[in-house]
Amino acid sequence: MDYLVSYQDPHKHFIDIQLTIDKVKSGKVFLQLPAWRPGRYELQNYGRNIQKFEIFDEKGKKLPCKKVSREKWEVETQNAKKIFARYNYYCYQMDAGGCWLDDEQLYINFICCMCYVPGREHEACKVKLNLPKNYKIACGLKKKENELIADDFYHLADSPMVASASLLHKAYKIGKYNFNIWIQGQVSLEWGKVLTQFKKFTKENIKVFGEFPEKDYHFIYQILPYRHYHGVEHRNSTMITLGPADTLKNDASYQSFLGISSHELFHAWNALKIRPKEMVPYDLTKENYFRTGYVIEGVTTYYGDLLLARSGVFNLDQYFHEIDVLFKKHFENYGRYYNSLAESSFDLWIDGYTTGIPNRKVSIYGKGAIVALLLDLEIRRETKNKKSYDDVMKYLWKEFGKKGIGYSESDFQKVIQKITGVSFKNYFDECIYSATPIEERLNAALNFVGCELIILPNPVLVERHFGLRCLQQKDGRLLIDLIEPESPADKALSKDDEILAIDSVKIENNLYEVIGEKKSIEVTVSRWGKIYTRKITADKKTYLNQYTIRKKTQAKKEEKLNFKKWLNIDFD
Repeated sequence: MDYLVSYQDPHKHFIDIQLTIDKVKSGKVFLQLPAWRPGRYELQNYGRNIQKFEIFDEKGKKLPCKKVSREKWEVETQNAKKIFARYNYYCYQMDAGGCWLDDEQLYINFICCMCYVPGREHEACKVKLNLPKNYKIACGLKKKENELIADDFYHLADSPMVASASLLHKAYKIGKYNFNIWIQGQVSLEWGKVLTQFKKFTKENIKVFGEFPEKDYHFIYQILPYRHYHGVEHRNSTMITLGPADTLKNDASYQSFLGISSHELFHAWNALKIRPKEMVPYDLTKENYFRTGYVIEGVTTYYGDLLLARSGVFNLDQYFHEIDVLFKKHFENYGRYYNSLAESSFDLWIDGYTTGIPNRKVSIYGKGAIVALLLDLEIRRETKNKKSYDDVMKYLWKEFGKKGIGYSESDFQKVIQKITGVSFKNYFDECIYSATPIEERLNAALNFVGCELIILPNPVLVERHFGLRCLQQKDGRLLIDLIEPESPADKALSKDDEILAIDSVKIENNLYEVIGEKKSIEVTVSRWGKIYTRKITADKKTYLNQYTIRKKTQAKKEEKLNFKKWLNIDFD
């Protein structure tokens, strides 16, 4: 399967694709467009971006073709030995999983737009790109001028590319492994500092597993002029979209740049090689249901920041800040009372990347990372620091990932028991397979390293007393964005209610001033075109509490040593 990509009017965002299929041996051939992409476990409907789709034989005769599903076509070959599929694709999605074409660049995730013949996925394939002469190409595939060469369709589908005249390229080497940084977009960085820090966290990643799974690796960035944050892992590369560009030199934005880069690098092992058995191999035609998303994303989220701390790229304040961010996202997600991590992993295919209905699910990223932290500390405690989560990941790499064998849920639990000699059944029952609150268990684990989980009352009185949080819209409307279950607000108000007045006083950027320290208020709201007035009264509880990690003021000497072994940072 060979592909030719060209375009005429980049401002219209359409690329033209020709797929050449030789060695046709049957009267009917099916052409399949992937239904989803690895790294995003939901159906994508890529076919909606195709405007025209035609099939021809070698003589240019048009062959009968009909669509038989949203991403599949049936072709009558009429005894042709070679056929050509010619279609276009609308490239107007700028995120880490999309495609984009404009006057300055061509950016393609091939999995979005390249059809294949089912049953021939393992054949080698090539993509020829008709590009301006001054364009450079960033891609993990082998390159021969403007031709990209893939081992098979899976390899092609897992290798995004960016081509432009303005691509910036930097490189570094760790042992025998080559690492490349490609930047598309206008940004000014201190490259001496960037390369030093990338080398540090890359070494720390490799240290966990003992080796890197690829000879070459490519960090490919789209640095955008507007706010954006998205990354996707690939076989020997990652595609990352970040913005706004002019803030990237600020501490917070630069910390996010490092964090997402370390996270995606860890995926080179965990997800790309260490993979659930349900996705070995990927079935790109339908949902691949699995219940271990917390391993793919939760463990990776934990390690992405942990290795920045252990390598010295993050200081302790920066690392604790990232933990607090995880705490905020998790403890303000009241789906934690109703749904388990395993169930939420399975339900990625339903609504895993949208807010969904209130309080239905937990995040495999947020809670997944917190319980990974918890498990790491429990492993260290149970084995007296002789083992850690590193040993679990190294075993999974050597016995599953490196051998191309997928792991099951029970495999994952057995590996932990084999490494530690301890049954962690209770951990899985509480943290993975149920909605059991984790606060006490988390605090006990943190105590082992001289830290503790601190729960503070919300400093914003309306949130603390009534359990609601508001969000100002661009048009000035004030909508209720979050309500804690069983809070005073929960008894009378609804998410997305627009607050119009408090005690008959019109609200115009003065909500906190009008409420002040009142414990009982009448709230006038607009709800789907109707006006309601409801009274809510505070009780003795506090709501929307804040969760943070702190070092204990009276930490024991042994706990301080444990802290050092965990983070490679001195406690004092």
